[in-house]
Amino acid sequence: MQITFTPEEDAFRAEVRAFIEAECDPAARERMQKGLGLSKDDYVNWHKKMATKGWSCPHWPVEHGGCDWSPMQHFIFEEETGDAGCPPAVPFGPEMVAPVVWSFGTEEQKAKYLPGILSGEVWWAQGYSEPNAGSDLASLKTKAVLDGDHYVVTGGKTWTTLAQFADWIFLLVRTSSEGKRQQGITFLLVDMNTPGITMHPIITMEGGHEVNQVIFDEVRVPVENRIGEQDKGWTYAKFLLGYERFNMAGIPGARRQLRRLKAVAEDQGVADDMRFRNKMADIDIQIMTLESTMLRLLAAATQGKDPGAESSYIKIRGTEIDQLLTELTMEAVGPYVLPFQPEVGHEGRNEAPIGPEYAAPVAPTYFNTRKVTIYGGSNEIQKNIIAKHVLGL
Repeated sequence: MQITFTPEEDAFRAEVRAFIEAECDPAARERMQKGLGLSKDDYVNWHKKMATKGWSCPHWPVEHGGCDWSPMQHFIFEEETGDAGCPPAVPFGPEMVAPVVWSFGTEEQKAKYLPGILSGEVWWAQGYSEPNAGSDLASLKTKAVLDGDHYVVTGGKTWTTLAQFADWIFLLVRTSSEGKRQQGITFLLVDMNTPGITMHPIITMEGGHEVNQVIFDEVRVPVENRIGEQDKGWTYAKFLLGYERFNMAGIPGARRQLRRLKAVAEDQGVADDMRFRNKMADIDIQIMTLESTMLRLLAAATQGKDPGAESSYIKIRGTEIDQLLTELTMEAVGPYVLPFQPEVGHEGRNEAPIGPEYAAPVAPTYFNTRKVTIYGGSNEIQKNIIAKHVLGL
């Protein structure tokens, strides 16, 4: 894909690069380039730096603090921050709950919640999945009973990503059992410091604490924290999921992983193997194809068009490419991937890795990436959405 940039766009790219060099923590960038984990401070500090520039949430409407950029400027910004290894945005606040607030919330709610998300002062978590309600989200059972000017919430959410850092959580709760399962669901915003909330870490197969189980034991939530109408939360949830899936393309991250894969293949002596080169060329083409689709959809989104069913395609392809990259990296590393090697610093681990340094995170990353085709609605569910809403089947 050949793209020609105007002098104004080249100047914007230079501005972005200069800002990254001046403000983005080199240590965090190095960890990103090596495929290592980041701390909460890494994410928050970079978000706050961008907020001072007015770039923390560029896709937002201008009236709420977004940037009046062209689709190509958005593309350049994502490309430069991704290539440089800047910490990615944590999506739960800026890219998920914020569009729901400005689309369906009251003016008071917009004034209360959006500024903290924009500035990076408030960290959000998503409370959707339950032990028996994942891809079949409409079967959720966490209950909210109206008691005066409060809802009393009882139940539990699981796979709650990075909730250990969260100040607030947005929840889907059941407020009625009448009618279809999609009816009777309400969308609430909950302060994580509210009495009755407890959290239990879930350690994933690579040894990381990324997800949690969150329990709500008669948690009192003010009615003013409800988004939209009672029992209409399914509508808002579908709207939010469209934005979540739209942001799963992960083009900058995929390109960064591909560069790392090529370097590993060169070091391990498999870059000249014709079959392996064909695999790398194929995934490079897949990334370019997804990128061109994202540019088209981004142009539509900047004109106010919702992602819609197209976001399901983005979610499928983005997560499949993510998994394929980790599989090829496993293949390239060869025998050095066999020992399970949590990165140095994980739970006090200080031993040097077996083999080259880049081998240590390969297996943990592969294990962690097995989940990406499930969250945000499994890829099987996304194919059903495409069949129904795009193909008309």
